[in-house]
Amino acid sequence: MEDPDSGPAEPAAHDSANTATANLATVAREVDEFVATAGWDQPPQLFALVPTADLLAKQPELADRLDVESPLTPVAQESLPESDLGDSLAKIAWPETVEGCALAHEIVVLPPGAESELEEAAGESGDVERLQRAAANHPQRTEARLVAAVSRDGTRACVMRLRGKSENAESEPVDEVVEHPDLAPNLLDALAATLEP
Repeated sequence: MEDPDSGPAEPAAHDSANTATANLATVAREVDEFVATAGWDQPPQLFALVPTADLLAKQPELADRLDVESPLTPVAQESLPESDLGDSLAKIAWPETVEGCALAHEIVVLPPGAESELEEAAGESGDVERLQRAAANHPQRTEARLVAAVSRDGTRACVMRLRGKSENAESEPVDEVVEHPDLAPNLLDALAATLEP
């Protein structure tokens, strides 16, 4: 005979994981929308994700400016140094009051067949600067803003806004937004490392 208490545990854990994923994806979209209000061509921006209830307990005057229903609130941090992003992230350690973090970063997206062209452009030395220039000047490139978010419980979310292009002078460019938790695994790993004790 099965233990009646053991049955619902798995669906409850699954529901809890789905809720955490949905909540973090909502925060990633919120960060994307916030950053998008300032337009394109921005440096990387880092956000601490703090429990909304904790923030309101310390600063109740923020209640009318925050989504009190959201479990996490993004808090913009000081600008990152203009050095290698990986090096900058490796130097960050969040206090326990920070439940997660998110990074908004503009990138260049290339079609799958472009890899061999870029390797050729980088030369035998694999010169990173030449590689970046080749990617930025590739005729089939698409500019994008990636928001990657992680939380201490291991939940991950990514939102990528592909910069729209106008078909003609009269039309407004329309950005396309793509969401998937595995869009940037290396960046997500680097962000997760900032939350480790």
